[in-house]
Amino acid sequence: MVGVPLVAAAVCPHPPMIVPELAVSASGELDDLRLACAGAVDRLLATRPDLVIVVGAGERTVRHGPGDAGSFRPYGLDRVLRLGPDGTRTGRADLHPELEGNDLELPLSLLIGAWLLDRAGATGPRRGQSVATDTPADECRRIGAELVADPAGRIALLVMGDGSACRGPRAPGYDDPHAQPYDDRVAAALRDADGSALLGLEPELSTRLLVAGRASWQVLAGATARSGGSWHGDLSYYAAPYGVSYFVATWTPSRPTGSPGSGGAHRPPRSAEPHRPPRSAEPKRPPRSGAPDGAPV
Repeated sequence: MVGVPLVAAAVCPHPPMIVPELAVSASGELDDLRLACAGAVDRLLATRPDLVIVVGAGERTVRHGPGDAGSFRPYGLDRVLRLGPDGTRTGRADLHPELEGNDLELPLSLLIGAWLLDRAGATGPRRGQSVATDTPADECRRIGAELVADPAGRIALLVMGDGSACRGPRAPGYDDPHAQPYDDRVAAALRDADGSALLGLEPELSTRLLVAGRASWQVLAGATARSGGSWHGDLSYYAAPYGVSYFVATWTPSRPTGSPGSGGAHRPPRSAEPHRPPRSAEPKRPPRSGAPDGAPV
């Protein structure tokens, strides 16, 4: 649909250990992931959006304002971050005036998203959308379409989500033979900007595999479907350190390929493979996050 203002999307995971102060001695083990996330966020901000909306899993589905905050205290770091840039003091009053003074606590996914934006030096307006992990695919699609339905400005999405947590005997969910095929499907969909494939991810299997990103990815699919046109996907990271799969990708609009109206997404060269850990390296079990929203590390 012409005029819908979605200009770009970035997909990143949200393990607490991506914050170096939380990883401590193991900080270097996720350097490649941090670098990939930084690159994806930089590309997102390079599109000069008027508004960045951070999308991530939470205990319930709710819109978040820039004054909503979260804390790293449950993970061992005494630091509080607001969703909005440094200096933000307004809460959700601009979205729901009756809730002024009742700012909401950010789920882990949006907290890490805010950290990534702060780390990149982003100073523009931000909002958030948490999505309950059991939200059906059709509802996720509707939420995504609503996020980009306002033509008032250029919108970018920072979509937070982890893959399966069952990649090996020491993973948080232990070993499940369905985990790698599931994650490979997600990686291919993110690489090819294939929203239909993301909408086809089964909620029941996702829950069994402790996937924290299924609903968020389906919101992304709904947003790009509402925007119309074709999309270019770039998967820059896919690996399973600690037995949990993490993906980093960017989606940007591209000119339609093939005949008019085909809507086929441009596919990047397959030779550019994302980072993968050595197969001989046994995944390490991460510390339990104790995340308030129940998302796996």
